Amino acid sequence: MKLAWFVTQRLARTRSKAFSRLIIRIATVAISLSLAVMIITSSLVRGFQQTISDKVYGFMGHVLITQLDSRQDRQTFDDLPISANQAFYPVLAQRPGVRHVQVFGRKAGIIKNGQDIEGIIVRGVGPDFDWESFSPFLVEGDPLDGAAPEVDNGILISRSTQKRLGFKTGDELAVFFIDQSDEGKFRQRAREFIVTGIYHTGLEEYDKLFALADIRHLRRINGWADDEVGGFEVFLDNADDPAALQAWTEIIDVEAGPFLSVASIRQLEPNIFDWLNLQGQNEGIVLTLMMIVAVINMVTSLLILILERTHMIGVLKALGAGDWAVRRIFLWHAAWIIGIGLFWGNVLGIGLCLAQQEFGLIRLPEESYYVTEAPVVIDPMRVVVLNVLTLVVCTAFLLLPSWLVTRVNPIQALRFD
Repeated sequence: MKLAWFVTQRLARTRSKAFSRLIIRIATVAISLSLAVMIITSSLVRGFQQTISDKVYGFMGHVLITQLDSRQDRQTFDDLPISANQAFYPVLAQRPGVRHVQVFGRKAGIIKNGQDIEGIIVRGVGPDFDWESFSPFLVEGDPLDGAAPEVDNGILISRSTQKRLGFKTGDELAVFFIDQSDEGKFRQRAREFIVTGIYHTGLEEYDKLFALADIRHLRRINGWADDEVGGFEVFLDNADDPAALQAWTEIIDVEAGPFLSVASIRQLEPNIFDWLNLQGQNEGIVLTLMMIVAVINMVTSLLILILERTHMIGVLKALGAGDWAVRRIFLWHAAWIIGIGLFWGNVLGIGLCLAQQEFGLIRLPEESYYVTEAPVVIDPMRVVVLNVLTLVVCTAFLLLPSWLVTRVNPIQALRFD
């Protein structure tokens, strides 16, 4: 081992021939670029998954509790009423791992502004609504006061709705609700609101649909009792892992009892999370391709190093060095090259990620990616794993070309020029 490391150090410090020196530099650059691309890819995928998931969770909660047969009305977003006097509410919020529980209600309506009309879902919120978590989405105006004695006539609309219909804060806004009576006749009822705030999540599926209002408006329109709501939204402390979220969903299902429906937001909004999972699959493909590029370049470099040092191999064998001892010399040399490539790969990859975090160099169309700039989350553990994996995989694949050393005949090698 000492002999192999000593010779490796001498080889690393000795100027190689022009051709082999070029190949070594190419291999170093290939390792650097491969690792940099892997770090950037991993950070971008992690950034997309975390940023978009946080937006969905922040707007809708992690788990929704509704009436057992309310899913048949899911397309109209008209919730069936349930009593707010449940055994789990609000004591569920006191359990470790549960951050907050709040009531909600939803009802479909139509907004009209001049000749322009648009469908909208009025999402009723109560005095327990977590405005602190919603504050990152509130871009203009003030939140609602659901705890006031009088019903708050304010309404929060999205920026996209504002742009399409031309409303601004302080404007009056009429929402028309259409219900079907017991006799099968349709009736129209209108409610006057004042636009008190504008929100923006970047999730077009939500922004183009939802407006926030006092839940007491929905109770009056639907004829609900003062203690009836459309459902409950449960916010968890940490449920990024799908398995953990599913486990919490099952726990809450037991708490809610057999007469209420419990579903995670991943189950209710599969399209968004399937898209995020697809990004994870793309990450695996990119990492595999970059690893293959790194391995191919290192195998080529090692073969050239062995051919260049054929005379040295013959001398070492003539002096009594075994095949494995000589192979270790070249493996150590290759690991040295990989180490230099990893260093510069980390500098490049992490540096570009930090630049993106600070300056937002990569801009994206929000209507397609839900964000205006590429989100980056650097996970130190993933960076370490990528470094170790690159070093181990490349070194392992170099065992095969290093076997060429055993085919070198000392007598012929000493004559080799």
